[in-house]
Parts: sequence; C-alpha cells; structure tokens
Amino acid sequence: MALRSELVGLAYRMTGSHATAEDIAQEAFLRWNAAERSTIAAPRAWLLTVAARLSLDHLRSARHRRERYVGPWLPEPLLESETPPQQAAHEHAQDLSVAFLLTLQRLSPSERAVFILHDLFETPFADIAALLGRSEAACRKLATRARTHLEVPRLRQAVPEAEAQRVATAFLAASRQGDETRLRALLAHDVVLHTDGGGLRNAALNPILGADRVARFFGGLVRKGVLGLTPLLHLGRINGLPGFVTQEADGLPQTTALELQDGCIAAIYIVRNPDKLGGVLNGLASRAPVPD
Repeated sequence: MALRSELVGLAYRMTGSHATAEDIAQEAFLRWNAAERSTIAAPRAWLLTVAARLSLDHLRSARHRRERYVGPWLPEPLLESETPPQQAAHEHAQDLSVAFLLTLQRLSPSERAVFILHDLFETPFADIAALLGRSEAACRKLATRARTHLEVPRLRQAVPEAEAQRVATAFLAASRQGDETRLRALLAHDVVLHTDGGGLRNAALNPILGADRVARFFGGLVRKGVLGLTPLLHLGRINGLPGFVTQEADGLPQTTALELQDGCIAAIYIVRNPDKLGGVLNGLASRAPVPD
C-alpha cells in the first residue's frame, strides 16, 4: 500500500482522470492479491507495469469517446494535497500542471507509457518492452520521440503563495464584475482561455486567444447575466496552479486554474463538466469552508 500514491500518479498522468486512476490502482492491487507473489522479484516494478497496462487498456476503450468530446478537453482537476500523487525525483515528477498534462495527452498512448514509466518512474526499458510487446530498442525510440514532443517552452514558474492568492483573487473579482480594463491588466497579451463543459454545461467550443477577446468574453457573460458573484468554495492550488472553485448559478461547482508567466496570466483552464468534478467535491467536503 506504500506504493498506492505512485500507482495513482502514474495512472492519472496516463488518463487525465483522477477517478479513473483510483480505480486502476485498486484493480492493480486486486491483481497483486491474486498473483503468485513468491515469483515476483520486484513488487514495485510489477505493480507499475500492471497499472500502465490497465491505463493503456482504458485509453484504447476511451479513444472513441474522446474523439466525440464536445469542446476543449481538459484533465480532471486536482486540488492541491499535502500528499502528492507520487514521489519520484525526476524534474517532472511533481508537475501536475494542466499544460504539462495536456502535452502528455498529445503523445500516443505508447509514447506516453514509455515516457512516464521510464523518465518519471525509472522503470527499466526491458520491463517496458515486455509490457508493450516491443523490443528495448523500439522503446528507446519511443522515449526519444516523446521527449522531443515535450521539448516546448513551459509556462510554469514557481509562484509564491501570496502572489498566487493575490492574482487568483484579483482575477475572480474582475471576471465576476465584468471589469474588462482590470482583466486586461491581469492578462498576458497572448493569453489562452480553455473551457471544458463536455457538452453537459455551457462552455466555449474553442479556445479563446488574446487578452482583448478573453476580457470581452467575461464582460459579455456578466452583461448577459450568465456570470456574476457566486459562492467561493475554495481558494488555492489546482493542479499546482493558482486557482479557485466556485459554486455557479446552476448549483454546480466550477474550477478555474491560472497559469502565470512573468506576473501575468498566460492561460486560464476552466472545468465545468460535472463528470470531472466529483473528486473536487469529495475533496472540498473534507476541508474547512472558505471564510467570508
């Protein structure tokens, strides 16, 4: 059970769903209990391989659903926890930012499996080759290809907690008041807004680019009465990013995560799809309410 957080971390990075990752970790332990453990020389490697295989099976079954997804797809939001999903020492090991998870999702399932297992969890190529049914040389090529795809400028910067809360609070107030001038002052010129409603709640069907367009978008929502002051359920990190959770007019929660660069908001990730917010609600239920 000491390895559970690693299994959840691997599966979350593979699938983008924390609920699915929890299920995969549980299934891995069920298979562990049914296995002839005296023949397993390295339990950690065995469990990680099983979790990776289950993740690959899930991705194959989910491919058609992903192709039919309405609007931008974002990973399931994860509230910051005192216990991170896994403790590997690689520089990406603690990186659960939405931008990095989206980059992982653009890799093929095999590339993703090789990169996560080898580079994040230090699994030998021999074990990965057995999992994928490929040669070690082929797996090394997949790893190289994955690293090439991931070699893009990364927006994430270390943001002190006080600054994170200041920006998140200022953005919440400006967006809910429709104050386009204040919004432009907070946003980077080339900011990108992603909204994920999954076809179940209203959301922009395409990313919105540029400070002017994003500011006008929020201003328009307020003028139409769609957006306004709503209860704040959580102010803190979401996938390691400054953000907040609000209860919207329809009674459902919404998460907003902000990627910062040079003191400005470079990307906004809003998740409204209720199918992705169960974990957030469970997490909030165990926390103290946000003070007024």
